[in-house]
Amino acid sequence: MNGWILIPIFFPIVAGIFLLLSSFLQHLREVKRHKTSRTAVAAESEELRNIHILTAAVLIISAAAVLWAVWTGEKEATLIYLMKGISLYFKVDAAGRLFVTIASLIWVAICAYSFVYMKHEGEERRFFGFYLVVYGVLTALGLSGNLVTFYLFYELLTLASMPLVLHNGTRESIMASLKYLFYSMCGAYMGLFGIYFLFRYCGTLTFTAGGSLDMALAQDNKGIILIAVFSMIVGFGAKAGMFPLHAWLPTAHPAAPSPASAALSGVIVKAGVLAMLRMVYYVVGPDFIRGTWVQTAWMILSLLTVFMGSMLAYREPVFKKRLAYSTVSQISYILFGLSLLTPQALTGALLHTVFHAIVKTGLFLTAGILITQCNKTRVEDYVGIGKRMPWTLGCYTLLSLALIGIPPASGFISKWYLAQGALDAEVGIFRWLGPAVLLISALLTAGYLLPVVMKGFFPGKEFDADTDKLSLEPSMWMLAPLAVCAVLAVILGIFPSPLIQYAEHIASAVL
Repeated sequence: MNGWILIPIFFPIVAGIFLLLSSFLQHLREVKRHKTSRTAVAAESEELRNIHILTAAVLIISAAAVLWAVWTGEKEATLIYLMKGISLYFKVDAAGRLFVTIASLIWVAICAYSFVYMKHEGEERRFFGFYLVVYGVLTALGLSGNLVTFYLFYELLTLASMPLVLHNGTRESIMASLKYLFYSMCGAYMGLFGIYFLFRYCGTLTFTAGGSLDMALAQDNKGIILIAVFSMIVGFGAKAGMFPLHAWLPTAHPAAPSPASAALSGVIVKAGVLAMLRMVYYVVGPDFIRGTWVQTAWMILSLLTVFMGSMLAYREPVFKKRLAYSTVSQISYILFGLSLLTPQALTGALLHTVFHAIVKTGLFLTAGILITQCNKTRVEDYVGIGKRMPWTLGCYTLLSLALIGIPPASGFISKWYLAQGALDAEVGIFRWLGPAVLLISALLTAGYLLPVVMKGFFPGKEFDADTDKLSLEPSMWMLAPLAVCAVLAVILGIFPSPLIQYAEHIASAVL
């Protein structure tokens, strides 16, 4: 029965490949479609409906299968042995369960939104094909049982998600996707460099709570192992948008379709977070790097990224790029929590992983609605938009308050744990520098998110509300996923206890 955990991994991958391979048939049918305009429109409509039904069915079945698999006990399965001591091995544990659960829920929400939005972009067969493949790869990441399996699917995630960035085929999107590929590959190779050394000095690369480093072997080689660990932190930090390998993120988001941006910011960047969590807490062990230069450098890089991302977001006039810089900053909140190596900080990092996934997905869905309904991309163009899109901007307001960390919204809970974790940690100057930077970043977050709300609902006397009273609210397929994200962002802040207990359970197991 353990082999059932392989189904939600490979079923969406196979279905996505089927959609991609069938794309050439679409071109063969185009000649027949153009015989009469009525026939062409009917055929195209029927084809899109079939694509939507197939995608929805595959995704719902896969999500249901993976949720059933991870929440019905511990499971493990070995697919193949690559060589002696190295296998493609999958296992359900607490950290993986949290990752695949949030990824599945967000992937379904974005999918429903995409059925309407992608009519604006076109080439839906290709988009949904890669969308299903990426979901299968993300599931494999969450269920990976050892570092080699994780790394193989980590690399595959870059290759599978790159076409989502270059979807519209413009020069901007092509260059953005190449930049994403270059940064991600450079980071992955730095991670691979570290894996070579860990394979030599660890008893096993299987994920083990607290780490599996052989201290007897590592004692005489601590210097080179620390270099390898730092290389992996910087390398995996590329996917998470950590300085200095962060520049791909604000380039890729504006070029990608909004559903792809939501997927990138909400879930895919969390692969870098998961990679660091697995490497530090399940392979090397937090005790090995506590108090070393690696921990100090990691804290410096994460706090620098928090402040830099917030400042760049505050100064950015393009809405999607502003949200991209925000992601750069907010993900490093999580990385700072991981770098403190204390239970309370790790709890805060895990909570912020969940809350940020929900909130940033909703914010990018909002950006997509504003682009399609208003055909405007700059923040200055959204004056008075709340008069014509009150529900959309209302949801955006709740999401903004959550990301800023204003109680009772969810962001307050995770930032509280992060600040308390820093104050309780024995990390010298970072005890107070960390909370100070987080507070400054929260103020900057308010400065770059709330002006859209203020100018949207209160445009001032110079705004002529009678010029056009036509509502610009999107269809329910686009508004409903946004509303779900907004409601969850508040509800999880009011009733956080089950999630806090689960995060504390993970933290206590590895520390």
